[in-house]
Amino acid sequence: MARIVLGVSGGIAAYKACSLLRLLTESGHDVTVVPTASALQFVGAPTWEALSGKPVHTDVWSGVHEVPHVRLGKQADLVVVAPATADLLAKAAHGLAGDLLTNVLLTARCPVVMAPAMHTEMWEHPATQANVETLTERGVHVVPPASGRLTGADTGPGRLPEPEDLYAVCARILEHGHPGVASPTRVDAAHTSRSAATPADEHGLEGRRVVVSAGGTREPLDPVRFLGNRSSGKQGYALARVAARRGAEVVLVAANTSLPAPDGVTVVPVQTALELQDAVLDASREADVVVMAAAVADFRPARYADAKIKKTHDPADPDAAPTIELVRNPDILARLVQERGDDASPVVVGFAAETGDADGSVLDHGRDKLVRKGCDLLVVNEVGADKTFGHDDNTVHILRQGSSHVVDAGPASKDEVAAAVWDAVQEIL
Repeated sequence: MARIVLGVSGGIAAYKACSLLRLLTESGHDVTVVPTASALQFVGAPTWEALSGKPVHTDVWSGVHEVPHVRLGKQADLVVVAPATADLLAKAAHGLAGDLLTNVLLTARCPVVMAPAMHTEMWEHPATQANVETLTERGVHVVPPASGRLTGADTGPGRLPEPEDLYAVCARILEHGHPGVASPTRVDAAHTSRSAATPADEHGLEGRRVVVSAGGTREPLDPVRFLGNRSSGKQGYALARVAARRGAEVVLVAANTSLPAPDGVTVVPVQTALELQDAVLDASREADVVVMAAAVADFRPARYADAKIKKTHDPADPDAAPTIELVRNPDILARLVQERGDDASPVVVGFAAETGDADGSVLDHGRDKLVRKGCDLLVVNEVGADKTFGHDDNTVHILRQGSSHVVDAGPASKDEVAAAVWDAVQEIL
């Protein structure tokens, strides 16, 4: 068990620190939260106290007899600040000590992790970059911000990495110890070897190139309508995110998602099944693994209407509606299997969303599809109006070609399901 000080400065991303606190405490660590006064404008003291089981203070005048402004830093095994605002970075770089958190940073003799989070313009400002460089030179572990949705409608670099990624950084540093102030470090949260969702010894994708498809394709009918599905893309994004944590070079072919790009992952946006096929085939030429997690439309309209299809206004037939002729989309998964080399590379993983019916169960249909498609692994999940789509957890059954064994994963988070899939892939690799 480590003694950890979790510093929280005044940014909207302070709410994410609640999840990081939960991950740290559930792992058995003794965590003291030290927010700034501004941080309490976003998340109140009762929340921090309830989650940590300890009182929360922002100034040096509370409990003076215990000298907390010195004791906390000296006794800590790790200090992590998430989020670290531009203001906090500036104060830390210049050695200012106007509140309890900045005093802790000055007295700490343990590893210090800072996770900056702010608007893109603030992050890219020369003053902020100079402060980050100063802190890095002093041995502070700086976790670069992710790119994605920020406050309001803004998008860009400056987003706080996900709590699981920050936890992975903390776990790695605690495991390997303090490198010393003479060892400046910038930590990439997307390429850490441990996370809350994966086993501690995961390095199995180092040096591997993987391709993951995610989301749901849309097949246009006219300029305003399309045939689509309810896939959110969350599971595919989790697969990409976990693969990056395990050291892989990841290309994510994303169909119609609104999710922020996972840190360290190359995202190729597409819309239709044909576009997704071209992007996946192109990216898979040098790949070791291809995971087809996208929900690809089986059919598309045979003809695209250049103008919006109008309702008829025939009094003799008020219920008249057009008939839409459909044609099959290509079977991308089967083509990947057919076109790979004699060495059975890349490893091909398919996903099957099944509902079960009078002809068989979800697993029955899954086993039939595994044989029919010829892929190495098939991840089968049961879907329906109130299952899987858009939810943050999932339950899947992982089938392997030539084996009757079934790996059941879940109900669990998308990242934990992704970890189970990559465990199965690594057995094949």
